[in-house]
Amino acid sequence: MIPWSQLGTASIPNNGGELRLAQREKEFSISLKGVRGELMNSRVHCSEIALADLGCAHISGADNTAVLVGGMGMGFTLAAALKATSNSCVVTVAELVPEVIEWNKGALGECAGYPINNPRTRVCLRDVADMFTPQRPTFDAILLDVDNGPEGFTHADNTSLYSLASLNAIHNTLRPKGVLAVWSAWHDPAFTTQLKKAKFKVDVKTVRAHKGKGSRHTIYLAKRN
Repeated sequence: MIPWSQLGTASIPNNGGELRLAQREKEFSISLKGVRGELMNSRVHCSEIALADLGCAHISGADNTAVLVGGMGMGFTLAAALKATSNSCVVTVAELVPEVIEWNKGALGECAGYPINNPRTRVCLRDVADMFTPQRPTFDAILLDVDNGPEGFTHADNTSLYSLASLNAIHNTLRPKGVLAVWSAWHDPAFTTQLKKAKFKVDVKTVRAHKGKGSRHTIYLAKRN
């Protein structure tokens, strides 16, 4: 078997641990040091694409829209959001770790077709939670793929992103009829209840990790009135 080659490491702010990027031929992997298993793999990304397809479906043909992607990852959600929206839509991606952005500008970016270089892409090096503090209607869709979902483990502060106060702020950051889509490795009924408390209309979808097979992941679709 061809061995993995480590391409880079990155420290997650606030003592969140160390990310590691590795490559084996055309396959890429991002893992967290000391945690068993991968955070993401370039061969398994169908649910990341589904996050954008489902979260942006309501604006697929609309002009002058705006989408926020929380977490750069391997770029699959960003690429899908660009594809799912019109040429006048601006897609902003917020990423906490600068090295992840650089990885997507390099060899890793080829996996998703270098969406970071798209002229409609705006990259913000900041915690996605900071994007909601003004609480002004700014985005038509917000796509969150942070850690493993509502119970984040790679960055301790991520759990507050899904608190009721934060969800209320996200609600106020969405334009009327806007949609918050949240990727999760599993379904948590308590999070559905939390979204409803924030006055969202909630739908829960189950998607497969890899072309109709593999792990079942959950996507929460929360719509603002």
